[in-house]
Amino acid sequence: MSKIQRAILSVTDKTGLVEFARKLAGMDVELISTGGTAKLLRDAGIKVKDISDLTGFPEMLDGRVKTLHPKVHGGILHRRENAAHRSAVAEHGIQPIDMVVVNLYAFEKTASKPGVPFDELVENIDIGGPSMIRSAAKNFQDVAVVTSPADYDVLAQEMANSGGQLSSATKWRLAQKAFATTAAYDSAIASTLERVNSNGHFELRPQEGFPSTLRMSFQKTMDLRYGENPHQKAAMYSDGSGNGVANGHQLQGKELSYNNIVDMQAAWDLAQEFEEPVVAIIKHTNPCGTATGKTLLEAYKKALECDPVSAFGGVIGVNRVIDGETAEEMAKLFLEVIAAPGFDDAAKAKFAAKKNLRLVQVAPSDQKWVLKNVSGGMLLQDADVRPLTEADLKVVTKRAPTPEEKRALLFGWKVCKHVKSNAILYVRDGQTVGVGAGQMSRVDSCKIGAMKAQLPLKGTVAASDAFFPFPDGVEEIAKAGSTAIIQPGGSVRDQEVIEAADRHSMAMIFTGVRHFRH
Repeated sequence: MSKIQRAILSVTDKTGLVEFARKLAGMDVELISTGGTAKLLRDAGIKVKDISDLTGFPEMLDGRVKTLHPKVHGGILHRRENAAHRSAVAEHGIQPIDMVVVNLYAFEKTASKPGVPFDELVENIDIGGPSMIRSAAKNFQDVAVVTSPADYDVLAQEMANSGGQLSSATKWRLAQKAFATTAAYDSAIASTLERVNSNGHFELRPQEGFPSTLRMSFQKTMDLRYGENPHQKAAMYSDGSGNGVANGHQLQGKELSYNNIVDMQAAWDLAQEFEEPVVAIIKHTNPCGTATGKTLLEAYKKALECDPVSAFGGVIGVNRVIDGETAEEMAKLFLEVIAAPGFDDAAKAKFAAKKNLRLVQVAPSDQKWVLKNVSGGMLLQDADVRPLTEADLKVVTKRAPTPEEKRALLFGWKVCKHVKSNAILYVRDGQTVGVGAGQMSRVDSCKIGAMKAQLPLKGTVAASDAFFPFPDGVEEIAKAGSTAIIQPGGSVRDQEVIEAADRHSMAMIFTGVRHFRH
């Protein structure tokens, strides 16, 4: 190891840079910088040398050329233990550069702007930054490459403890991270430019269909104790957006398990279906109780009524900040996880006594695609976000649903989408009553949903995620006491199914939309 004596700093994300640079300067590291980064450091009273003073050449072409110079890359790339390298750089007056602190133009942020001009998009393709990162990472034995503000504090501490040096292990870790950074950056550029028309206008068009090459980049956020079962290893990765379950902020409780996270996603997804306050209680990815209410407290009490036995040890998702009253009621039940947009101070105080209960604050995220592993590849599909419109609803029975039945049917339809197929749901307006999930036979789901009901079934309505292949399902639902059904339709026996509903004076709506969930 050798002391770091000279560093180049050129960053787009300036988070924490001033403090890091001040610590480097305090260890007698000469700082070299470019453009806005140099100005920031000077304004903070930190001595910094312009890149043009190092190269003897001005920044030019609107900043396109500033670090692409032998005195930069020669200073980074030469091997210190190689006598010929040392002689070559000395002959040309090239000074060693021992640290490269670089992060890249915000290309993805620019690409996400509606109607972004093509010229602006191209100008945000960083050239010098990735070049310096790759040079430093290639020569990691001699040069530390720093691409993330998250590393500043730990690196400064290591240098302070070792006389301004960084270990070989640290430099290698930084190099690995650096190559991952440039790979993800190039992937983002390639994926975006696939969407540029080549008709001479160079317009970035909306994503149409699926990419011919699927490029994805995720950063590990945590190792999990194990996967679905103790003999399986697991970890969680983030897309870096700051949104969604993978980027949730855990406020208290034990570490999250793989199954906790899967159930939390199911709870969160269901809660996001509703505008009004809603509580979704999930057990093994299926809702064992879901309800809306005027308040979150009302919604929780109604949701719990559906199946309080299964709710024990469940995971809850809500679409409102949890208040103290709701927290007090929830705290009476053993729960694994609660996912919410937030928790007020009173709620945090109520939950504080439940030391193991995991509270996770989640920011909404638009999920465009759903991926599933298959051996040798990957399946990709659009997220199931299609809402029902009035035009979708087709009354097929002699009797139309009453307004109250229709509200209950539409509530049930939203929840049924989140129940594993074959799915049958018995509901009242704003409350699940019985859930039949994941059966190989739809008629069995009808029976199980009725069997699981803890509340009276008479006067409920039923929702089915897919069509009834035979009238027997309708017969079971009628026997349970339901008065109306919502389902996609599309069976070769639809007419027999409709006739069964008519025999029982039931109302039935076809949606034309299926919600299989495997």
